[in-house]
Amino acid sequence: MGASFTKKGLDSPRLMAEMLMSHVIGCERLRLYMDPDRPATPLERQSLRDLVGRALKHEPVQYLVGEAWFFGLQFHVDKRVLIPRAATETIVQEVLQHHRSRHGAAGLAGEGVFFADVCTGSGCIAVTLLKHLPGARGVATDICADALAVAGSNVSRHGVGDRLEILRGDLLAPLAEHPLARGEGSLDYLVSNPPYIPDDEWPDKVGINVREHEPHKALRGGADGLDFVRRLLADGPRLLKPGGVLLIEVADSRAAEAASLARDAGGLNNVRVLNDTEGLPRVVLAER
Repeated sequence: MGASFTKKGLDSPRLMAEMLMSHVIGCERLRLYMDPDRPATPLERQSLRDLVGRALKHEPVQYLVGEAWFFGLQFHVDKRVLIPRAATETIVQEVLQHHRSRHGAAGLAGEGVFFADVCTGSGCIAVTLLKHLPGARGVATDICADALAVAGSNVSRHGVGDRLEILRGDLLAPLAEHPLARGEGSLDYLVSNPPYIPDDEWPDKVGINVREHEPHKALRGGADGLDFVRRLLADGPRLLKPGGVLLIEVADSRAAEAASLARDAGGLNNVRVLNDTEGLPRVVLAER
């Protein structure tokens, strides 16, 4: 199975094979190594063959099994939302590092932190931040009701519903009605993984597994990939507290341009671009 996945160019072929196997058998991946001689039933073998066939046609394994890992946590995913990726973990890592650099050991709990996660999708960013900052609170927004249903299931799964409000609406618009998030200087962090794939990269640079299976509305960011970034930079900075941080994931090919937009937005300082886990310039960071 792993060799077939490698030949087809699937990402992380061994991991994908393990995910399918453990899903069919109904066990944790670790059990595959603890009980390697367990024979598969005829039904399990047939189910695995069917799923492998679909995976070899570039249907994402995460959708096939309904699960994806993000920052060490497991999330439900399906075709209503993007699959969480390691590049987006850069946002979480930077928020945690920034908060702890300012507050030290006393700030590990994140007491008093208030953030907004815009274009939340599966809810992976917001939920992960709340799991690592148990004293923090947040608001997560998305325009897609289907995506918010998935986010809601992950909020419940990880037990953070008492600290996260999910709101439907276009980008920052839902925050205007929120009693805590609507005011100027209300947020410690504003984070977003908006649609950002430029039109010129869609036909050739985006994998078939993404183009044919993941939701286009959550992926495509207009001619230059910056349509949503511009809107976030137009209205987002005023929502940050002094010293608050804005983090937006962008296409690596447009990172320099996005950073320039942030510098011109007004009210933002110390603009820089962070590399993701693959060393690609992926996240624009700015402070108020």
